[in-house]
Amino acid sequence: MATEIPPGIAMPDEVETRLGTLKFFDGFPDEATVDKLYDNLDFQRAVQAYLLAIPAVNQAAMRKALLRWGPANTTMPIWEELVFPRTVGLTFNTSTPYAWMWIDLHDGPLVAEVPPGVLGAFNDHWYRWLLDVGVTGPDEGKGGKYLILPPRYKGEVPEGYFVARAQSYEMFLAFRTFPDEKGDLKPHVELTKQRTRVYPLSQAANPPPMKFVNISPEPFVTVGPGDYQFWDLLNDVVQSEPPYTGDPVTLGFFASIGIEHGKPFAPDERMKQILTEAATVGDATARALTYRMRDKEAFYHESSAWRTAFLGGYNFERNGIKLLDSSSQYYFYATGVTPAMEAKMVGSGSQYALAFVDSNGRPLDGSRTYRLHVPANVPINNFWSVIAYDNQTRSFLQTEQTWPSVTSKDKDFNVNGDGSVDVYFGPERPGDARNFIQTIAGKGWNAIFRLYGPLEPWFDKSWKLGEVELVE
Repeated sequence: MATEIPPGIAMPDEVETRLGTLKFFDGFPDEATVDKLYDNLDFQRAVQAYLLAIPAVNQAAMRKALLRWGPANTTMPIWEELVFPRTVGLTFNTSTPYAWMWIDLHDGPLVAEVPPGVLGAFNDHWYRWLLDVGVTGPDEGKGGKYLILPPRYKGEVPEGYFVARAQSYEMFLAFRTFPDEKGDLKPHVELTKQRTRVYPLSQAANPPPMKFVNISPEPFVTVGPGDYQFWDLLNDVVQSEPPYTGDPVTLGFFASIGIEHGKPFAPDERMKQILTEAATVGDATARALTYRMRDKEAFYHESSAWRTAFLGGYNFERNGIKLLDSSSQYYFYATGVTPAMEAKMVGSGSQYALAFVDSNGRPLDGSRTYRLHVPANVPINNFWSVIAYDNQTRSFLQTEQTWPSVTSKDKDFNVNGDGSVDVYFGPERPGDARNFIQTIAGKGWNAIFRLYGPLEPWFDKSWKLGEVELVE
């Protein structure tokens, strides 16, 4: 009754792998091999859990930072005088005031009254987009009342609101205001404080007061840690959100390393060592994915360093497939996600180009001097900017300059005779160059080029941004 076994089914008694020699007795692993395999499995799952958890931990760090200023649902920090480099937060801009607050639906539906003329969105605890508010939202920039319903809400839904059914219980509301025609920030900031209200639906007849905090002058850190503390922040999110608010496979990775809703996170010494190393490797991998992205489709032109942050769109999918690398790099590098950030909106909205290396593919070195040549006729309806960020924190470079940026609306902005612009980066201003961003010797940096109100030549690629070139 014997059957000849085809090759590839049976396991040899010994095999050599990256884990060392694995030993078997007729296919049954010995104890030392079992220990190696489980250590490896736990480590693999921990690294993948880390990469999958970057969005949630990004939000957990944001939650911790915002709640420092007051309770959820009642407190809105505002950068009334723009965001200064003393704010350590992922890739802010230097042109518009931000207003953020933390939202908690555990006690039931909330109403959010949004002022006119803003641009923003709700992003949930797992960092999924819920809906836009303001110019790209259903209020179309006129302002309005949004009713946010918690997961599995079965109560009555009153009329008169823009209604959204949340997938998680906690989230953040973030929007930007804009300078007026004279460049004054104050009118729209004051309108935000007058017209923004968040309150329980049950208190709609008599809303409680809001607290607004100007944090422009304050040191403020919203960037999450990349070491073992990462797991504690992830556990905070998992404990706050029931499993039905998340993705089963992702939650399975978290559970496999001991982070599961309703259960204590209490790794033993072996697992602590694995998680500590996995956090280091996870953070290192996120940096590789961000700074040396290998998917060529992300780049705007062949042989260009400039690339999009949104390979696969705002949900990082292509042909129904999740682009795992693209998702991890985005949430490691940036804050806030909405379709409006990557959609083609000719003459409105914004577009972003990222550069992490120079024209020769070398990391940008704060000890060296570089030039970015911006050709004439930048395809914009409003203005453009270029901002330098710290590779470690993905936040503004902190130098002697007020802001590490050059924008086409700067008072001392200099244009060449042919309409082009040269922007210089370096530890010292080269000669009398007016378009200058200071860098720091010994510190790496990266840049984002923003187009506000991008026009068709940007989308059809008939206009091409110059590269960041080393000045020898």
